[in-house]
Amino acid sequence: MFSNDKKLGVKIKDYFSKLFCSTILLDLLQFFLQTKIIKMKKLKLLLLVAFVALTSCIQTKSEKSVKLVSASPSSVGMSASRLSHLDSICQKAVSKNKVPGMVVLAARKGKIVYHKAFGLADNSVQKPMTKDAIFRIASQTKAITATAVMMLWEEGKFRLDDPISKYIPEFKNTGVLATFNDKDSTFTTKPTTKPITIRHLLTHTSGIGYGMIDRDARFRKIYQKAGIIDAFTTKQITLKENITKLATMPLHQNPGEKFVYSEGLDVLGYFVEIISGMPFDKFLKTRIFDPMGMNDTGFYLSEAKADRLVAVQEQKKGKWQPLQNDMFEANYPIKGAKAYFSGGGGLSSTALDYASFLQMYLNKGVYNGKRFLSGTTIDFMMQKQFLNIWKGAGSHYGLAFEVINKKGASQGGRGSEGTFDWGGYFNTQYFADPKEQLIGIIMKQTSGPVDDATGWQFIQIIESAIAD
Repeated sequence: MFSNDKKLGVKIKDYFSKLFCSTILLDLLQFFLQTKIIKMKKLKLLLLVAFVALTSCIQTKSEKSVKLVSASPSSVGMSASRLSHLDSICQKAVSKNKVPGMVVLAARKGKIVYHKAFGLADNSVQKPMTKDAIFRIASQTKAITATAVMMLWEEGKFRLDDPISKYIPEFKNTGVLATFNDKDSTFTTKPTTKPITIRHLLTHTSGIGYGMIDRDARFRKIYQKAGIIDAFTTKQITLKENITKLATMPLHQNPGEKFVYSEGLDVLGYFVEIISGMPFDKFLKTRIFDPMGMNDTGFYLSEAKADRLVAVQEQKKGKWQPLQNDMFEANYPIKGAKAYFSGGGGLSSTALDYASFLQMYLNKGVYNGKRFLSGTTIDFMMQKQFLNIWKGAGSHYGLAFEVINKKGASQGGRGSEGTFDWGGYFNTQYFADPKEQLIGIIMKQTSGPVDDATGWQFIQIIESAIAD
């Protein structure tokens, strides 16, 4: 008798697992109870099977998380009329010449509810901005590099507090800046009190500098003289060549003492190459971009995609024009050697691709039918990594993300507690709110001072458009 019950239970489990609908499952069980069609002994078995089926149903739904798709705002508890305020602020910013153009995207509960382009991608040729425009995302690269690092960490390849010199020996002799000669940019160092760890590199507490954008002029001069690559180049140079040279540069301070924005994620790009045994660009493509469907994200663009790249522009005498200076290589990422893969700032992407990446985080590590990270790892990455170092008001720093805390949430206009965000050097920006399952992205390509309020307005408007 029990054997027959077991067979019946297996059939019902398989059936309910295919339904993907807990309400039908519960309705049927209630029907069995009310009509007394099934005896109590069999009903207990069915209840047990139903619980297993329901658990399987929920897990399967999670693991089969689909790609972002468009939907009406009302279908996910958003107000279309409130989201339309984005139209007003963006059009105003363009018409008043505050920015040349932008792409804005908002998504909730895995559905894109707003995705529009404004203004021009290149004012010099009056090229219209499009929703699929490709932007140099600069420091938004860091979160992707950190994801690659943590994927390997989950495989037990290393510990976060391992010295980086264990994997890149050149860092064994790195010292803190002691003296600097302004005439010829020569310097001396003193030994560090502790080694640089992988955690230090992820959290910008390693003491490493940041070349042309470093706040300390001494480090800008030292890096320039040594020929250190900060983020991207059209020259023939590899990660190994640049990072091993970077290891001979002085540190701002002893590791773990201060938060100093740095090339630490570039070091970790090379670290990923060492641990995985494959080029960094190939690792990101095969392990993240391809399976996630991020088809327009990469370090370099093909000729077929080159026309979609937005020009980096600066404002001169009230007019927007392509940026021209000695520090910026305008042809990147279209031409040149295409050999350097900057983990700190070298990627280009679209608003849609980056939204897919953020949705993976909101899905606790799952996207497009594949698990990239464990939900427990993501929770850990959002935790405060150090005390009394990060100076951000109303936030703390996790592993490659700023995370809004309770105080920050209470200030308004920054998202719920737990919202994580960051941006890029050329005026790109994002936030993701796990509590509200909300994503906001605004992509621009400008350099220099910009009198543009859309950077804070878009967060405020998108969060305020929640209507459920």
